[in-house]
Amino acid sequence: MGKKRPRPRRSFTPEFKAEIVELCQRGDRSLRQVSQDFDLTETAVRDWVKQADLDVGTRTDGLTSSERDELAQLRRENRRLREDVDILKRATAFFAKETR
Repeated sequence: MGKKRPRPRRSFTPEFKAEIVELCQRGDRSLRQVSQDFDLTETAVRDWVKQADLDVGTRTDGLTSSERDELAQLRRENRRLREDVDILKRATAFFAKETR
């Protein structure tokens, strides 16, 4: 029995995700059946449904898509500002040593 090869990472359009979420929310088929029909992992489909519920407001146990985007942008900005402060600290130490 050989090792099972991991599935390559795939990306899906927002329209496709919305279509899958709609199929799951309609109630005609279970989440498991929808994921099998479209060769998707149940975890991915479950995450898409959860995120759609958060965005609509039917769930409150997580961040909406806009909040996630804002958080990612603020983290990038915070990282850049920390790097700027670090550079300025090193420059200050360098020039303080040179003036002595």
